[in-house]
Amino acid sequence: MGEAGALDAIFAALSDPIRRDIIVRLTRGSCSVTQLGAPFEVSAPAISKHLAVLERCGLIARWKIGRVHYCRLVADPLEQAGGWIRQHQAFWERQLDALAEFLDREEEACNPPNGPSRPK
Repeated sequence: MGEAGALDAIFAALSDPIRRDIIVRLTRGSCSVTQLGAPFEVSAPAISKHLAVLERCGLIARWKIGRVHYCRLVADPLEQAGGWIRQHQAFWERQLDALAEFLDREEEACNPPNGPSRPK
């Protein structure tokens, strides 16, 4: 999967609020699948499907000790998505700054400092 495909998968995985909440929980450390699913009013198979989506795009790693399944956060995909966001944020900030400068110049041209007074 190329970089664009990887980003698509990461952003698709993060589009769901349950998966985002799972990621937030895993920022505090690894935990069992049972602990991850406890706060949600969905079935265990639904949690398992959410975890599969997160695992496929590389956001989590899963393992098993005995009969207990555990998960941990893998930060690299979040860094990749964050880099993409930062790059585009910088672009749009430059665009908006240029627009603000243009509007300021237009306002000055329409309202000269020593021009005729406006009717009241």
